[in-house]
Order: sequence, then C-alpha cells, then structure tokens
Amino acid sequence: MKWLAQFIMRGYSQAALVAAVTALLALLIPLFGLISAASIGLMTLRGGYRQGLAVMLAATLGAGFFAMLVLGSPWLAVGILSVLWLPVWMLASLLRFSRSMTLTVQFAAMLGIVLIWVFHAQVADPVTYWLALLEPMRQTLITDGVVQAETSQLIFHAMAQWMTGSFVAALLFQLLMSLFIARWWQAILYNPGGFGDEFRSFRMQRIAGVPILLLMVWFGINQGSGIIADMLLVLGIPLVLQGFAVVHGVRQIMGARALWMLGWYLLFVFFMPQALVLAACTGLADIWLDIRARVGQRVKDRR
Repeated sequence: MKWLAQFIMRGYSQAALVAAVTALLALLIPLFGLISAASIGLMTLRGGYRQGLAVMLAATLGAGFFAMLVLGSPWLAVGILSVLWLPVWMLASLLRFSRSMTLTVQFAAMLGIVLIWVFHAQVADPVTYWLALLEPMRQTLITDGVVQAETSQLIFHAMAQWMTGSFVAALLFQLLMSLFIARWWQAILYNPGGFGDEFRSFRMQRIAGVPILLLMVWFGINQGSGIIADMLLVLGIPLVLQGFAVVHGVRQIMGARALWMLGWYLLFVFFMPQALVLAACTGLADIWLDIRARVGQRVKDRR
C-alpha cells in the first residue's frame, strides 16, 4: 500500500485519478470506496484543506466524466462527493488542525447523531419507510422459496426497526476507516510508526461517556427500537474503536507477542455480534478506568 500512497502524493492529478477510479470500482467491490476516500484524506492531511478540496473537486469532475461514459449520467459523482469525499475531507481537515484523533472521532460521532435526528425529523415512521425499501428483496426471497411469507414479515419488520441506526453506524465506520487509512499512509511515508502510537493512545473524554451512559439507562428502561437505540448504535462505533485501542495498547505495554492478538481477532471471525459488544464494553469501561494507564503502572511496579 505504500506504493499507492507514494503515487497519490505525486500531485493533484494522480490523487484525483486514484480517488475517481477507485470510487467507480467501489460499485463492484465496496472496499475500493475506502481507498477512494482515503486518497482525499491523505492529500488533506498532508497538504491542508485547500489542497484536499482541489483534489476532491478534480476527482468529482473525473468521476462524473467516467460515469457519463459508462452510465450515461454524471450524478453518481455528486453522490460519491456527498457521502464519501466531503465527510472524510472535513474529518481530515479537523484532524490536521487539532492533531487529536479523539476529538476527530468524537466529532464524527456527533455528525452521525445529527444525521439520526434529521432522518427521524424528516421521516414520520422509519419502520414503514424501510419496509417499503426492503419489500422487493422480501418478495424475491419468497418467490425463490428461501423463506415463507409469514416468517419473512417478522424477519423484515425486525430488520426495519434497526435499519436507521445500522445504516448510519455503517457509514460512520466506513468514513473513520478511510480516515485511518489516510493517517496510516501519512505515517508510513513521513512518520513511520506514528499511526500505531496514535491509535493505541486513542481514548474518548469522560464527558463523552456521560451521555452514552444516560442513553443506555434510558434504553434499558424503554426497551425496543427507536431514536435512542439508533443513537446507541452510532455511538457504539467509537466505543468499539477504543476497545481495539485498549487491546493493542495493553499488548504493547506488556510486551506480549503479536500472536496474542490472533485470539482477539478470531473472536470477530467466529463470534461477531458478541465480540463487538465485548469491544464496545471494553471501550466504555476504559473511559472511566483508563485501563492502559493501570496496566502500565502495574508493569512498572513489577520491575
């Protein structure tokens, strides 16, 4: 990946070309979307918001031209600009200015919360809205004999209840992953090892943990889906990231072998939902307990 980062940093045209081409490839392989947004993020982190803005606009023109040739319409480029490039450009600009991964991730989570509120304000019944969008898929599954009609109604109704929060949380995760890739590229080019140190020290402020706890209490009292559940799904993303930062940080402090991390990642292969909850709980506990500092102190005492 270093060669790609080097190619992007050669100039505006190279960065815009990578962003535009990978954005269109993302229609076939979604993971290319991370590379596309990361290209904008890297140029912004290294050159500033103006340079990132110039590359973003050039990539939009390029993607619009390619989309016109292939799909007959340039509007796909506008959608990519709005959903991927513009948010990552904003986050990269904030990270460059503040030099704080914590502040940037918390700001991204706030944007996710705002998006949740806007959606609920615009859509009177989110469940009905998602059911209408999912109906063609349900009918296809029924026609193919994959699921029975009555069972499908229960399944898709349950899905629709959580779609708003899941969609925004997935979008937030993608944006942050693109930002992290951009930061990692910046580190391997100009500050080797810097991204690892920055990520392992990531820890949200306690003031950010207060509303999360309040929302959890409120959700516990009023069980079910809704705007509170949607916000918790979104806020779970930074908590999961902090959980990963804690595990990686503790491994480094203790001087454990890299193989020690294999067990952690295997949890996400075989027990994905439970592992995500475990990571989020670890991140939430670390806000109040500062696990890495405690482990570091114990290691010093033993020495």
